[in-house]
Amino acid sequence: MENKSFKRTQRNWTREEIILALELYCIIPKGQDTVHNKSIIALAKAINRTPDSIKFKLQNFKSYDPSYTYNGRTGLSHGSQLDEKICNEFFQNWEALIVETDNIKIGLDLPRLVEINDYTIKSPLGNDVEKIRKERIGQSFFRCALLAAYNGKCCVTGISIPELLRASHIKPWSKCNANEKTNPQNGLLLNALHDAAFDNGYMTISSDYKIIVSKKLLTKGSSGRAFFEKYHEQKIILPSRFLPEEQFIKYHNKYKFKEE
Repeated sequence: MENKSFKRTQRNWTREEIILALELYCIIPKGQDTVHNKSIIALAKAINRTPDSIKFKLQNFKSYDPSYTYNGRTGLSHGSQLDEKICNEFFQNWEALIVETDNIKIGLDLPRLVEINDYTIKSPLGNDVEKIRKERIGQSFFRCALLAAYNGKCCVTGISIPELLRASHIKPWSKCNANEKTNPQNGLLLNALHDAAFDNGYMTISSDYKIIVSKKLLTKGSSGRAFFEKYHEQKIILPSRFLPEEQFIKYHNKYKFKEE
């Protein structure tokens, strides 16, 4: 049945349409934003636009994404003032982006990042349900965004087996505000072993993105030395966007890293 809210005409993009496209921009890996991408096709169908129009909108967002343009790269130059306004709004408020996107998807019957129903939430009511919803879609968005940014590869070893990869917070989740918990620039994509080492302070990264391993693991005779020594002072595999922010790196250096 045709969605009467979105008629396929030559029309300006609405706020709701741009928000849906912006979330998609954040979770599609580099090189996969094509007219053949299933997610792009699904969104185009839901809002009665063409896959080409979705693709170009994703390219426009790059111009307003500071995590993409920091080294001189640019996107397409045909973005609208509303594109810029929404990007500026939500790149500073990640939780609002994912919650508002989820609400719009429910109305359009689009696939959500995570389905929350009576089977997953049995007893909480009211605000507790909303809190759980925000946390679950936030965690899912965070992982999807990091998988896309790092092209599905551990930034230390290059391992690309999804089941072995973890979306690791740089500033610990328990110490973050709502925006920091869902901010992809507060994350690294790590394999399970190096995620555990990072989370427990046996490894960190420097402001110039070099891996720093604790002397506890580098000491001769350490059982973990063989798994970490060869990566010490090597640069991480940098993401295509959402480069880790210095404020989060400095927090981990100061409060988590066990140097000695």
